[in-house]
Amino acid sequence: MRLAFLPRPGVRAARLDTLDPVRLDDAARARAHMAASLLLAYPDDDTLAAAAEVRPAVAALPAPVRDRLDGLAATLLDGDQRALQADYVATFDLRRRCSMYLSYYAAGDTRRRGAALVRFVEAYRAAGFETTGTELPDYLPTVLELSACGGEVGARIAGALLDAHRDGIEVLRSALAALGSPWTAGIEAVCLTLAPVDAATAERIADLVASGPPAETVGLDGYGADAPGGRDLPWT
Repeated sequence: MRLAFLPRPGVRAARLDTLDPVRLDDAARARAHMAASLLLAYPDDDTLAAAAEVRPAVAALPAPVRDRLDGLAATLLDGDQRALQADYVATFDLRRRCSMYLSYYAAGDTRRRGAALVRFVEAYRAAGFETTGTELPDYLPTVLELSACGGEVGARIAGALLDAHRDGIEVLRSALAALGSPWTAGIEAVCLTLAPVDAATAERIADLVASGPPAETVGLDGYGADAPGGRDLPWT
């Protein structure tokens, strides 16, 4: 298994209403997470080819999840690829609120980030996998792929990672919604598969929306120092 996938100024994330989770069995959750993992990747030729396969694959999922994944797949297939690629870079590479790197929201550009990344690597190893490619180990599509393809142990470990970083995922969702981004649907589909947001998580989300992650800039040698989540950009 591979376990890797390859601005609009003045827009600020607003706190959104939480989404009521959808009841899914393990197989349906795995299918939803694999579809989201594929669709949230950079829209290259491989992603577009995967989008065509996602549409029939998600047809049997509950409507709230199916419609969001199918809608995003349709957008990717019907849109201009170069425009989608430019929008993806402007959104996920240049906007800190839209980072796909889960530990960034809690650790920011601080020395704690390195330790957080190590924990992701150790989690993959505990599930029997090693990450490959150029993405940092906390890349959301990679965690979703582990959930989908890692068997019972991988799904449990990936679920724990997603739950532990739910506040960051919700900030990402709200930021994408504020931008009117087509990728909002993919993040919403993921949120629908997770447990409800509790009061403590809701408070952390509000704090993150207001103030952003810690901003002590440090290098991330060995983890892709030039990755979007590691850049020192304004919290907008």
